[in-house]
Amino acid sequence: MEEVELCFPQLNTSCWKTKRPLSHTVLIYMVLSFISLLTVTLNLLVIISISHFKQLQSPTNLLLLALAVSDFFVGLDMLFQILLINGCWLLGDLMCTLYILFDYIVTSTSIGIMILISVDRYVAICDPLHYSTKVTPGRVQVCVSLCWILSFFYAVIVMKEDIKEPGRYKSCVGECVVTCSIIHQFSDFIVLFLIPISVIIVLYMRVFVVAVSQARAMRSHIAAVSFERSVKLTVKKSEIKAAGTLGVVIVVFLICICPYFCVTVRGQDNMFNALSAAIVVSLYCSNSCLNPVIYALFYPWFRKSIKIILTLQILQPGSYKTNMM
Repeated sequence: MEEVELCFPQLNTSCWKTKRPLSHTVLIYMVLSFISLLTVTLNLLVIISISHFKQLQSPTNLLLLALAVSDFFVGLDMLFQILLINGCWLLGDLMCTLYILFDYIVTSTSIGIMILISVDRYVAICDPLHYSTKVTPGRVQVCVSLCWILSFFYAVIVMKEDIKEPGRYKSCVGECVVTCSIIHQFSDFIVLFLIPISVIIVLYMRVFVVAVSQARAMRSHIAAVSFERSVKLTVKKSEIKAAGTLGVVIVVFLICICPYFCVTVRGQDNMFNALSAAIVVSLYCSNSCLNPVIYALFYPWFRKSIKIILTLQILQPGSYKTNMM
């Protein structure tokens, strides 16, 4: 049987916290801390790999780099979520507002980058002849920067009342909450879920159809085909493989994000208890840890780069020129 006590025993206006058995508390802290550390470590390996090795700095990999940066911050953000396990926030109203604002920005940016990845694969598969001119490293960097900027402004607009007066919506001392009106829930559902998911699904449906037709064409081409044509088919095959891998990333993203927004739009308090809500949030955050695992499973260059980094070969002069393919 769980007991309750005040977050700040000396204050009558303090919030109540749940007091669990010490073994349960230690287990929860250990599991969440491990997930946070793993998320930070794995995404840091992705960041170092793509940033250091020149051969890996293609437009598609730059998008993976941008996603790894946002996922890295999600891992750091989870450290603050651990502080809320017992229902008490001890860092003050200003830090609470900044924490939620930062979480808002990082989450929105990750969703925006997922859209950019879908657009990248759409152009690569459906318009391969113009891919190199339409999708350049410079344009990718501009688009990623816009994702961060737009996410920042969206978060500031949604949380403007909380930024003006941190803690204005809390009901007791030790609570970390921000405004959560029906309008804000609906706007989040539309802007951060419905529109992005619709765009991603439509683009990848088109990619899938074209990829299937191209795969059939590659299987059926005859030996008399010219060498130039063979090269084109090989390039297309590699693009299709990349689309498949990134498709897995997006499917995992959808699986992790859908429960969270379904709960949010229908009203979490009426549907789930605290444990169920924690599971939904954990599933949502775990996506940031799963992405590097997918890269390790499908990308040989990532496994090779991990080996080079862990064996400290990356410190050797000229290691950035290493052949990673």
